[in-house]
Amino acid sequence: MNLESVVLRPVEESDLEVLSRFDAEPELAGSSWYGFRDAGRQRRRFHSDGWLGDEDGKLMVTADAEVAGFVAWASAGHGAGRYRSIGIALLPGWRGQGIGTQAQRLLCQYLFAHTAVQRIEAGTQPENVAEQRALQKVGFTQEGVLRSAEFRDGAWRDVIVYGLLRSDRLADQP
Repeated sequence: MNLESVVLRPVEESDLEVLSRFDAEPELAGSSWYGFRDAGRQRRRFHSDGWLGDEDGKLMVTADAEVAGFVAWASAGHGAGRYRSIGIALLPGWRGQGIGTQAQRLLCQYLFAHTAVQRIEAGTQPENVAEQRALQKVGFTQEGVLRSAEFRDGAWRDVIVYGLLRSDRLADQP
């Protein structure tokens, strides 16, 4: 697989089954599983705005023209200091190949090109070393740890926060 074949594209109706699987199959989300979600939410949201809202959105990640997962963003912060928080979910067969790094790089390029956002933030679990490396490869800087910031799998857990500013240089592709 050539990393140049990693592409982000808008969600299509045919993608809704894959998106819904992340809400219903714990093994797909791995350490990011937060419990079962409403099975119809992906379809309702798609039909409302195609998952391209003013405050948040999703794009599908494809590799070699096959759906590999999705990236998402949401507005965060307050007032004039609003920024975007991003995340990614890849299907298990596509992990560990550099696709997540490339997809997050493409998402940051997209957000900086098409919004006035000054800051992009990403958070990950301390045990998710692969995601920490991916964010660093994109150009994110580790900014700190939010202690007991998320409730997952029956316990309060820390989140490592990474930030990327518009003035930071996105790391070159590997």
